[in-house]
Amino acid sequence: MNNLFSILHNTPLFQEGTIEFYKPLKPLTSYKIGGPAEALFCPKDEDHLKEALIFLSKNKISASLIGGGTNILVSDKGFRGVLISLKNLNKIEIIGESENRVFVRAGAGILTDKLTKWAVENSLSGLECFGGLPGSVGGAVFMNARCYDVSISDRLKSIKYILADGDKTEFAEYEYNPSDWDYKVSPFQQNPVSTEISKNRKIVLSAVFTLTHGIKEEIAVKTEEKVQDRISKGHFKAPSAGSTFKNNRAFGLPSGKLIEDAGLKGLCEGGAQVAPWHGNFIINKHDASASDIKTLIEKVQKTVKDKTGFLLEPEVIFAGDWG
Repeated sequence: MNNLFSILHNTPLFQEGTIEFYKPLKPLTSYKIGGPAEALFCPKDEDHLKEALIFLSKNKISASLIGGGTNILVSDKGFRGVLISLKNLNKIEIIGESENRVFVRAGAGILTDKLTKWAVENSLSGLECFGGLPGSVGGAVFMNARCYDVSISDRLKSIKYILADGDKTEFAEYEYNPSDWDYKVSPFQQNPVSTEISKNRKIVLSAVFTLTHGIKEEIAVKTEEKVQDRISKGHFKAPSAGSTFKNNRAFGLPSGKLIEDAGLKGLCEGGAQVAPWHGNFIINKHDASASDIKTLIEKVQKTVKDKTGFLLEPEVIFAGDWG
């Protein structure tokens, strides 16, 4: 900690953006759980991020990435090294039109729900299904978020990203290719999916969406329907990461139904609980630790596997130091 503080505090590069040391992360995640970041850095723009990545690589300082904090479970120990937030990459702009199609570029740091509201205000259709979706645009692209049978990739035209490769770190453009994407899978994920910025990590900077002109009032109604549906299903009743497990469509039943049929709704582990109202939500019921949540996830996996032979795949990313 002291060594990292000394290095970064005395480096002008890290004074240009925002840097905070031993930053509590509970307020920055939807789970309201987890230890601190040794250093949380918010670069002011894309070029600043590039300089920072080169510096961190050269000095062998570990780095990780955080978006809206909605699909991660931060360990009780938190993050070692530098945790990078792209919240300053928050611009939305129309970059072109072709017939009825409108091409909109949105920065990775923009909240997805804010983008849907912007689309409503500008009478643009195509993002209604994502109304009320927590998290950032960068995170939605990275995870290929899916809502109401629509994936974020269904609306993509192109993506600007940065390839983290030491002193060869560079910007690049990706043109959407449907064969690169699948259910909650994107070409920007590593295996296993992680927040760590490892060599050759492709970091989403912005995405161009293909939208269409529409009637503002109709777009607003459809978007608000999704917001209210999320509320009615209890998405925001308690701190959580939303759906804990991916659905395996080949198996034939949603993960929440498998968990419910296994009699696990309401099951507790410390301060964590399988939500009584939704089998696929594991919530922070009362001051849960990250370990409580992780242990409960594993218990649910084991029970469902024992009963059905099917192993549930977590959608939540286990982030930070779990050693």
